[in-house]
Amino acid sequence: MPALLVFVLMPLIEIALFIAVGGAIGVGATLALIVLSALLGAAVLRGQQARAVAMMQGGLRVQPGTFLAQGAFSVVSGILLILPGFLTDTIGLILLIPPLQRAIVRGIGARTTVVSTTTYRQGDVVDGEFTVHEPRRDPLDPDRRIDDHRP
Repeated sequence: MPALLVFVLMPLIEIALFIAVGGAIGVGATLALIVLSALLGAAVLRGQQARAVAMMQGGLRVQPGTFLAQGAFSVVSGILLILPGFLTDTIGLILLIPPLQRAIVRGIGARTTVVSTTTYRQGDVVDGEFTVHEPRRDPLDPDRRIDDHRP
């Protein structure tokens, strides 16, 4: 129910904001803001890709969880900035604030438990059995002849 409410309310809020902002600053300036926010979102996503490559080449000197959380925030922010609308742009910009990112990660971390396991592999041989199942022919297949008795 709440997800449905979000999907119904979000477009309505975005439309209302388009009308309000367009009435206040004009249609051209409103469209320019939307295009600029989309370009900013693309730049954020492109920067995240370059940052990930640099971190992997540098040996990932930060904690992997922190790196993944910051990357997730950047990706979500970039996507929200690319989507047309002032509410999604505002949320995307807010998610780029590092203290807020840390607070969200701490809040999620307080409610979750991380369990890690290690699997040891001995040798390269895997023993198993298999059975090949041929697909059954459709009796209504137009290519099947009446005198064809195969299954």
